[in-house]
Amino acid sequence: MPVRLFVGNLPYDTTEAELREYFSAVGTLSFVQVAMDRETGKARGFGFVEFADRAQAEEAIRKFNNQPFKNRPLAINEARPKESSSPGRISSPPAPSFSRRPPTPNTDWIKDTSMAEPPLTKDFDSPSRRNRKQKSRDDRGENAPRGLKRKRKSGKRSWDDDDFYYD
Repeated sequence: MPVRLFVGNLPYDTTEAELREYFSAVGTLSFVQVAMDRETGKARGFGFVEFADRAQAEEAIRKFNNQPFKNRPLAINEARPKESSSPGRISSPPAPSFSRRPPTPNTDWIKDTSMAEPPLTKDFDSPSRRNRKQKSRDDRGENAPRGLKRKRKSGKRSWDDDDFYYD
């Protein structure tokens, strides 16, 4: 039964031919893949190799794990299968579209409706901001600090002798 190995910490300029040549010292490889980014087409820094025999795969792990390859120590272990989402699990929201129209809210992916935002409603019982009564000093209570009283001046400022202090 074939055994697939995960090869991590690969240099970004590694090719599949170089990886095949490096691992062929242990045994024959049935599969070699360097993971590439879909959008940029550049290597992602990891890959997979597959041996037909389990003994060869274990030997490759013992021989090459934490050993330098192009001045970088490789991280090699047996590859795990991709995780599939379980039926009770909430899947991720759909990817955003880049159309000119704004996307319509789509909450079909939310299985638990308690997580969805409630519709916006106006509370008609609370007074609007304009109609709210401000608390006066008397409403604050007798023990509230009074602060300084200021004279309210209206109109133009008059310059009298009271405004200046002379030595």
